[in-house]
Amino acid sequence: MLCMITVMNDPLRIVGLGEVLWDVYPDAARFGGAPANFACHAAALGADAAVISAVGSDELGREAQAILRQKHVRVDWLQVDPQRATGSVMVEISDGHPSYHFAANTAWDHVSWDHSLVEVASKCNAVCFGTLAQRSETTRATIHRFLQSTQPNCLAVFDVNLRQSFFNEPVIRQSLQLANVFKLSDEELPVVMQTLGLSASSIEDSLRMLAETFSLRVIALSRGGSGSLILADGVLDEQSPPAIDAIDTVGAGDSFTAAITMGLLRAEPIAVLHRRASDIAAYVCTQQGATPELPQSVIDSL
Repeated sequence: MLCMITVMNDPLRIVGLGEVLWDVYPDAARFGGAPANFACHAAALGADAAVISAVGSDELGREAQAILRQKHVRVDWLQVDPQRATGSVMVEISDGHPSYHFAANTAWDHVSWDHSLVEVASKCNAVCFGTLAQRSETTRATIHRFLQSTQPNCLAVFDVNLRQSFFNEPVIRQSLQLANVFKLSDEELPVVMQTLGLSASSIEDSLRMLAETFSLRVIALSRGGSGSLILADGVLDEQSPPAIDAIDTVGAGDSFTAAITMGLLRAEPIAVLHRRASDIAAYVCTQQGATPELPQSVIDSL
């Protein structure tokens, strides 16, 4: 059986580890960054969520902290870098799908290790990280050290989030070795397989090969309008998405990952948590911005 954590009384302690930035659209700037989005969605779903990252001592940095607090995400370990700007990314939307252009050498590229993070890591139930924040040696080292400081039963969720050229074979391989849950998209799957030098004849075979090669408990594959797959305990569960009119897919994958993580920690049946995650991601696609307020009906269903 799948070994997961069940916490009955205490809130689940969940960490988003990596980049905090602003998505700059042609008409506005919106708060984002995959680990931050993940933490915001986890908090909305009832977690004691925190972000470990860095922002600049600028207006965008102050606004980022204010938004995280507003969304009930702890910023106790959000570092403030007086020498570098808060991260930003230019976002262009075409047919409902985003493309990204990232600013270089920003605050989240310099997340330093602090001894207080040892206690945070040792007490968290789940931590989510990706590849983008690992483009810098400093933040990559902090991410790896944090993951190595967690307890064996902590969910280490690797949401690969491939962006431009900010990934390579060592980063993906080392991240998978540190993870026990892997989330990726159908567009990312062939890139990951090729980067790792792996080959399989089908999507299912690819997922099984990755699970076996890296001893992963769960793999979640999002497929946009074609739904999603979750491989857990050797069993594959497939969900079709609700019929929606998508206007902005930014943040949908992060909400999907957060909902899956919460369901795993609560030891829910895979089909149940998968259906909820699919519904939440679909709702986010119908809203502007990465972290819209979730309907009360979704929260009440937990």
